Amino acid sequence: MPRIAILGSCITRDLWPVDGAASESLLYISRTSLPSLFAPPVSGFLARAEPPPPLGRHQHRAVVDDLSKRALAALIAHRPTHLIVDFIDERFDLLAIGGALATHSWELEVSGYLAQPALSRAQPISRLSEPCERLWRQGLAEFTAFVQATRLAEATIILHEAQWATHWTDSVGSPQLFGDNVEIWTGRPADVAQHNALLRSYQTAFREALPAAKSVAPTGARLADPGHRWGLSPFHYTAEYYDDIWGQLKALGV
Repeated sequence: MPRIAILGSCITRDLWPVDGAASESLLYISRTSLPSLFAPPVSGFLARAEPPPPLGRHQHRAVVDDLSKRALAALIAHRPTHLIVDFIDERFDLLAIGGALATHSWELEVSGYLAQPALSRAQPISRLSEPCERLWRQGLAEFTAFVQATRLAEATIILHEAQWATHWTDSVGSPQLFGDNVEIWTGRPADVAQHNALLRSYQTAFREALPAAKSVAPTGARLADPGHRWGLSPFHYTAEYYDDIWGQLKALGV
């Protein structure tokens, strides 16, 4: 039976509920970034035993994993036959915290952890900045070396080549342009074209660094669904998108 690990976002994780497949053999690592994944843990960070409102257990665990750097050990322990990577969560800015890095996700923003002394002097690094680009390229090099030096070298690596949808479907199925009304979260506007260009750059670099990796990408239109379980967003797609990607993953043994 395949053992699947996802290093990415809900666009890949949602394939399992959509299909109805069992997820006991699924490891989901989210709300992180390649630079943050390989950085030292945040010194002095204290995790709560229970999720602070409004976070659920997985959301809280993702924040704690990113700050404590527990994801890589979990990935190795899972012993996946397939590792699926997508870069949609690479939309978040980074935080420099002494010699550490963290992913400035919405979950971290609302967790209350930024008020801890360990994180109180965190300095933002814009996702679209040159310093972030350099950190990401370094993170990719570390990821490549990590794969080659561990049992992940035996896994099938799959790149889910995702992009932000530029259009959503209205109640009669007609495409409507997102325009300028896109936000990372409330009060954090984002430019779809800039982030799609960044994703293309990341995906090209990943394929060059790991030429044996497989790729899946939609063969039809990429449209956002206002009826999606997580709400309207450029990366919450219509059912046709998930059906398309799921079929390609099944062909790769997932």
